[in-house]
This record gives sequence, structure tokens and C-alpha cells, in this order.
Amino acid sequence: MAAQGFPDAEHLSDDRGSVLEVYQCSRCGLVQLDAEPVPYYREVVRAAAVSEVVLGQKREQFARFVGDFSLEGKRVVEVGCGRGEFLTLLSTMGVSAFGLEYGEAAVETCRERGLEASRGYPGKGGGLWDGGPFDAFLMLMFLEHMPDPNTALAAIGDNLVDGAVGIVEVPSFDTVVSVGLFSEFVGDHLMYFTEETLRTTLNRNGFEVIGASHLRDDYVLSVMVRKRRRMDLSGLRAQQDCVTQEIVDYVDRFGPKKVAVWGAGHQALALLAMTGIADRIAYVVDSAPFKQGRFTPTTHVPVVPPAALLSEPVDAVLVMAASYSDEVARILREQYDPSLSVAVVRPLGVEVLDSPRTNRT
Repeated sequence: MAAQGFPDAEHLSDDRGSVLEVYQCSRCGLVQLDAEPVPYYREVVRAAAVSEVVLGQKREQFARFVGDFSLEGKRVVEVGCGRGEFLTLLSTMGVSAFGLEYGEAAVETCRERGLEASRGYPGKGGGLWDGGPFDAFLMLMFLEHMPDPNTALAAIGDNLVDGAVGIVEVPSFDTVVSVGLFSEFVGDHLMYFTEETLRTTLNRNGFEVIGASHLRDDYVLSVMVRKRRRMDLSGLRAQQDCVTQEIVDYVDRFGPKKVAVWGAGHQALALLAMTGIADRIAYVVDSAPFKQGRFTPTTHVPVVPPAALLSEPVDAVLVMAASYSDEVARILREQYDPSLSVAVVRPLGVEVLDSPRTNRT
């Protein structure tokens, strides 16, 4: 049974009901139908938009949204704008309002009303929408119709600037359960979100939920979201440059093949590759027997047991053993040549533990 596409008298004999099978995901908890989407699932049809009460509530809600996030003059898109019922309100709020709608006739209606609307659907490979990227978005009572909400949310995120905000609204399944609204199941709605499962869905697709409330007698679950900002990794690159230079400077104090590295863990292997010192290193010491007698990946430095420090002595040991570095440094001081120069690679740079002997060949 679908909620739209009412049959006329001529087609009543062709109209049939259907059995809806309801399942709950054992991992994320989302309740959903095991059914094909209705033919018009990409289109938004709003009977509620004819209600003056609803329009008044939306006018107040949109005004708060624009004011709270200083969206005046910013680009805001309504995903699934229908015939522009709510887009008309949004366009009066001092923002650059855009609409995305799949229904061709609905898009034409929006344009006839002087609204900025384009035909489309938030699916895979859709690219940048007209007017994008956007500073904010609305998606009202639309997500529950989508057979692939993850792809849709990813597409929305791709059309937003970092830190963009939005409002997502769905029927509240918390309310459906609490009041026993068994008639809520309908073929149009494939997904039934509680606040918890809606948060999970949004979080996994790059959105942080920053507020949630229930509207219209608790039937509508309304959440405020922010697109997750990308992490700023520029500090890591700056630290890489600094530590790399200190490692190179330390190795350069000694003659070729007069420095050994202690540690064949993943951080040491990365540092050998990034610093370019591999051709100047005599060998890499590691206590793990399964690494000994082999070579470091990419840089091809021989890996030897600690005893090599006695049979094939070097002038200096550069310790790259992560959390074991202090233990290794102590072993070097207690069990090997006390005049051996020892330096430890720390996260913030190279710590030289003694005065190195330089230029010994």
C-alpha cells in the first residue's frame, strides 16, 4: 500500500494492498521495511504544507535557524523541496535559498514562483548541485523514503562546506512505539528512525548532531546537525619536517655506516624511508628473532640481533623503539660500550643522551 497515487474509479479493480514485512537491524537497531521503494520515492509530496499552523511553525523555526547560525546572505539548500512550500518561507529569511527536487513538474512550479530550484536527487555520483557548495541545508520528512540513506547523506555532505549546519526531520519512531501507532507503517516509508538510530545514521555519514527536539505533538523528530570538519593535519607535516631534519643532522655527525638504528617497528621503518638516511646506516638492531637476518622493507637495511653491536661496532645508535626507547637506551648504557653515542627519537625531536664522537672513520 502506497500513500500517494490514489486510484480513480476506472482503476479500482487494479488496486491491491500489500503485506509489509518489518525488520530491525541487529547491529545498528534501525527498523526498516523489506520492500521495494514506491515508484515516486525521489519526489516530495507535502499535504501538510496546506496547513497554516504548520507553515507558521516552520516560519518561526527557519527564522531561529537562520539567526542562531548567522546564515544571512549565506547559501541554503532544501533537499527535496517539493513545489516550494517551505522553500518560499526560507527565501524570505535573508538567505540565498535553493531547492533540489526530482519531480519535474514540481521544479517548474518552484520556478514559476520565482524560486531557485533544480531537478535532482541526492544519489551516487551526482556531483555539485546548482548553487553549491552550501552553508546550510534542510531535509524535511524525506530521509525515511530513501532506500539508501547513507548514499543520500554522503551526497548532501559533498555539496556542503566544512562546518555547514542543517535540519533533518523524520517521523519519530520513538513516538510511534510509545503511543502504539501501529498504522504508521506504509510502503512509502522504508526507514523508521528513533532518535538513537537517526543519530547513528547521521554520525556515520559525516554529520554531528548538535540538537534534537520533537515537534507537532511529538510526531516529528527534528535534529540539528553540523557537517564534521576535516582534521587539520598540517601540524603533523611541520613536525615531520622538524624531526626529519634533526635525525639527518645527528647521522651527519658520523662517518658512513657508523650509525646503527635500534628498532624495526612500523615507526622506525617509516622514519628510515622518510629521512633518506638508509644508505648511511650500518644496520638496524631488533630483538625479535623473526626480523633478524632480513631487510627493512623499501629501504633494504639489514636487520641484526643486538649482539652485532659487539661484533660489528658502530660509533652511535639512534633509538627508534617508540615506547620501548628508554628501556633500550638503558640497555645500551649498561651492556655496551659506555662511550657509544646514544640518541632517542622522541615525538618532538631527537634527544641526544651524551656527547657524540664525531668523524671517526
